[in-house]
This record gives sequence, structure tokens and C-alpha cells, in this order.
Amino acid sequence: MKADRRQPLQPLSTRVRAGRALMPWIRRAVLWIFALWCLFPIYWLVTMSLKRQVDAISRKPKFIFEPIWDNYLSVLANGEVWQYFQNSAIVALGATALSLILGIPTAYVLARYRFTGNADFGFWILSTRMTPPVAMLIPFFVVYVQTGLFDTYIGLILAHVAIIISIVVWLMKGFFEDLPSEMEEAAFMDGATHFQAFFHICLPVTLPGIAAVAILAFLFSWNEFLFSLVLADRIQTVPVGLYSFVGYQQIAWGELSASAVIMLAPVLAFVFVFQRQLVRGLTLGAIK
Repeated sequence: MKADRRQPLQPLSTRVRAGRALMPWIRRAVLWIFALWCLFPIYWLVTMSLKRQVDAISRKPKFIFEPIWDNYLSVLANGEVWQYFQNSAIVALGATALSLILGIPTAYVLARYRFTGNADFGFWILSTRMTPPVAMLIPFFVVYVQTGLFDTYIGLILAHVAIIISIVVWLMKGFFEDLPSEMEEAAFMDGATHFQAFFHICLPVTLPGIAAVAILAFLFSWNEFLFSLVLADRIQTVPVGLYSFVGYQQIAWGELSASAVIMLAPVLAFVFVFQRQLVRGLTLGAIK
């Protein structure tokens, strides 16, 4: 009789352990691929800002080149660019502050009180985010021209608030709903009013959430393009002002990329400084 030379099958437990040992490596590989996919546009933008015009418009992409700083020097010496940054800072900070002032009390009321039309009112606020901004441009433009808000800081701030307010309300509503109501009930038993419970108990506890919402609101306003393009003429923000580097015959790719890098710098610095508050705020209430 011939001996059976077939290899014995590995036990199921051995294969399971081998699969489990490979899973961390697979997850890391997927995360690295995803990170490279997300960071490559930023890498390309930075390298474009350091290239000469002839290297930037080369048919074959040049990954090895002699970097220059002339594009940054040209942008920093341009007074119009600094005016764009000033306009963006005023509008973004104003829209963020006004959105928080209006949105946080609204979110608290929706989270803590039940009244007729509570769900409908909350859905209406959310629906303002579903509406495409281009659908609101003509009404905004007509109203702004008639009321004198066209090409003003307050006009752009109000327009940005119309976009941001729904995000502030719904995120803060979730934070307030995660708070145990026993804290407020204990304050009421001690004689506190609803306003005192809101200002002295709920707001301090949700400060990480407020910081996270403020960062997101600032980013949305800073990057907004359409309203700033249509509702302003002289008061142009950075996303609109960068169009000045696009000429009729050619595009100044180096200066345009350098301006975009400078535009990203405040946002990245803002997120880097407040990253702990952002992560803590977005995970508020996730772990009990």
C-alpha cells in the first residue's frame, strides 16, 4: 500500500490565531494608504508653491526640482492678499461668534424642553443645511441690495451664519442631551432658575463641545466661497481673492499655490492648537 503523503490540515484555532495576528498589520496598511491619499494633495500644493512657472506647467510632473521662495515673497509683498486675509478673519470670527450666541441657547431649549412643534422646529433648522447655497443666492442678493447690506462685513457674516447655524444647533443639541438631567434638577432644588442652571452648570460642562463646534464653524466660514463671491465686491475673502492670480492668458501657479498654502496655515495652526479640545468635544458623551 502507498503511504498517504497529503499534508495534514492545520487546526482551525491555529488559522484563527494567524488571521488575528495579521489583522493589525492589515489595518495599519489601510490607514497608511488612506493617509497618503489624503495628504498627497497638500504635498502637491506645497511643492507647486516652490516651483518656477516652467516647472509648474511641465507636461511631465516634476518631483525633483530646485525649490525657490520667490512665489512666497511675491505674495507676502502683495497688499491685496493681506486685505483678503483681514476680510476673511473678520467675517469668520464674526460668523462663528454670532452662530454660537444664537445656536447654543436654541440647542439647549430643543434638548431640554418639550413643546408643540419641537421636532418640526428642529427639522426646519436642519433643512437649512440641506438646501443648496445656490438656491438662496438670489433672495439674499435682492434683500441685500434693497437694505444696503451688499458688500458689507455684517452682510457676509449674516450669510455665513445662515449656513453655519444648523451645524451649531444640532451638534450642541447632542451634547446637551448627553448631560444627565439630575445636575439641573439638583440646581433647581437649591433655588436656581433655568437661566442660572444653563449658564453655571450646562455651559461649563459642555465647554469642550463648544470649542469643537466653534472650530468647525470657523472652518466652514473661512472656506466659504459662493456667498463671498456674489454678495461682496470690494470685501473679498481669501477663497475669492485667490482668483486674482488667474489671468486671461495664463495662471500664476506658483503664486496661486503659495497663497493657498498661506490660507491653509491659520486653519492648520488653529486645529493643531485646539486639537485636544476638538477631539474631546467630538467624543463628549460617547463614553459613560
